[in-house]
Amino acid sequence: MRWTLKPKPKATKIAQLKEALQVDEVVATLLLQRGIETYEDAKTFFRPSLSDIHDPFLMKDMEKAVQRIEAALLQGENILVYGDYDVDGTSSVALMSSYLKTRTDNIATYIPDRYDEGYGVSFKGIDFAHDNDFTLIVALDCGVKAIDKVAYAKEKGIDFIICDHHRPGNELPKAVAILDPKRNDCEYPYKELCGCGVGFKLIQALAQKEGKTVEDLTEYLDLVATAIGADIVPITGENRALAYFGLQVINSNPRPGIKAIINQVKKEELTITDVVFIVAPRINAAGRMKHGNYAVTLLTETNLELAKEYAAEIEEFNTDRREADQQITEEALQQIEAENEQERFTTVVYQEDWHKGVIGIVASRLIETYYRPTLVFTKSGDKLAASARSVSGFDVYNALAACSEHIEQFGGHKYAAGLTLKEENYEVFKQAFEDEVSKTIDKSLLTPEIKIDMQIDLSQVNDKLWRIIRQFAPFGPGNMTPIFMTNNLKDTGYGKCVGEDDKHLRITATQIGKETLVCIGFGLGDKLGIITNKKPFKAVYSVDENYWQGRTSLQLKLRDIKS
Repeated sequence: MRWTLKPKPKATKIAQLKEALQVDEVVATLLLQRGIETYEDAKTFFRPSLSDIHDPFLMKDMEKAVQRIEAALLQGENILVYGDYDVDGTSSVALMSSYLKTRTDNIATYIPDRYDEGYGVSFKGIDFAHDNDFTLIVALDCGVKAIDKVAYAKEKGIDFIICDHHRPGNELPKAVAILDPKRNDCEYPYKELCGCGVGFKLIQALAQKEGKTVEDLTEYLDLVATAIGADIVPITGENRALAYFGLQVINSNPRPGIKAIINQVKKEELTITDVVFIVAPRINAAGRMKHGNYAVTLLTETNLELAKEYAAEIEEFNTDRREADQQITEEALQQIEAENEQERFTTVVYQEDWHKGVIGIVASRLIETYYRPTLVFTKSGDKLAASARSVSGFDVYNALAACSEHIEQFGGHKYAAGLTLKEENYEVFKQAFEDEVSKTIDKSLLTPEIKIDMQIDLSQVNDKLWRIIRQFAPFGPGNMTPIFMTNNLKDTGYGKCVGEDDKHLRITATQIGKETLVCIGFGLGDKLGIITNKKPFKAVYSVDENYWQGRTSLQLKLRDIKS
């Protein structure tokens, strides 16, 4: 692992913030690294408020979107709420449909079949709308590139409102309204909303026209927080406020569908990390293994007993997903080793019977072993479909764009994308992708990096620091858990491997024979030799808390150690 120490802010700025907030240097430094420079910035950061939520009408086309929906409500038109099959998409559809159902009964939902229709707006979905007399489609978490689909819908007398957060192409669809903060001509002040976040802005605007405020919409924020966590968007600015209040809803009064999931795992209070690893995979499992409709049904159900039944069904999908993901990962690793491709700059693997619903997870798993841009292909109809994942700092979307002559279609983000191509183009594409990445990637990016906020002494880790760090939550991109480094540590002699197969490392560390702190290093069991016989070592860690036999104590969660 590469250890990278973040630049230290200017001493004058640290001194000013220390004085303004009456905090120590460690806290002032951490805040400055997160762009918090004044007392007002800190107040917004530590005490998020619903008043931090921007006016939705600052978003390009919002007035048009609201007018079209209000006209549809007035005229009793049938409205189809259409969204992608992942967590962001299904959460968006649940949010929009449950809000619109408070205004009219003429609402239905549509999630495309992952295998039959693929990602985004489909001709089949538009045909469904036409056959069932829908004259307005509200598309969420997709649609900003659906130029031909929107034109097809128009021919059939169907209007489109698009709520998306993906990067638009050079041309926009001819929709009634396109709400996307990433549009070049959109001056909305916060650009990093997820699809569900954009959907929330639309219901906020609709409610505002009725004289309501964002406070009247807090019941929808459990969905928004779930989508923010699952879609790995920055938890800064407006997203931070939405996630903060969404977590409060999740932990106090979540909708029955989310409550049913939480009941299964029996967790007391969920953090955004718990949402990412407990709630999101279960919602995702529906679209991966069966159909995204199951997730929407769960998230819109108002009866808890029924929601528990739906959640139990989705739990089975999640178990199947886990098994498929494990098996395919093993097969992919064998393929890489058999083809002797360990020395490449990319990982590209293909097997025609791999489950399309889990290839994205498998791509992420392969990066854990071979840290490089990764594509996992499977057969999808008469084409090959792949999920792409990247390493920190490298834009895989741009790399795919450079190979687009071999690709049928692709879309996505800097770190995650999807594509399809003809089977006969697989080998030539695989080489082109390898060539492009080898030419453009900074070779240091092929070693995993730990970004360290600052170097401190063990004596600076105390209950007061921990209490303040806890208030930095919710954590996520743009506001990650603070990571520290400490030099000249020694184990007191009690260091040992723990857990199944001695995978983990437990150390009682001291610095210059003073304070001692228990450290736990998950997956670091093979580094026991570094700390034996009281040899000095340095560690990178986050501060955490340990509950044991009714007592709570501070501990360090080790990320890496070196002699």
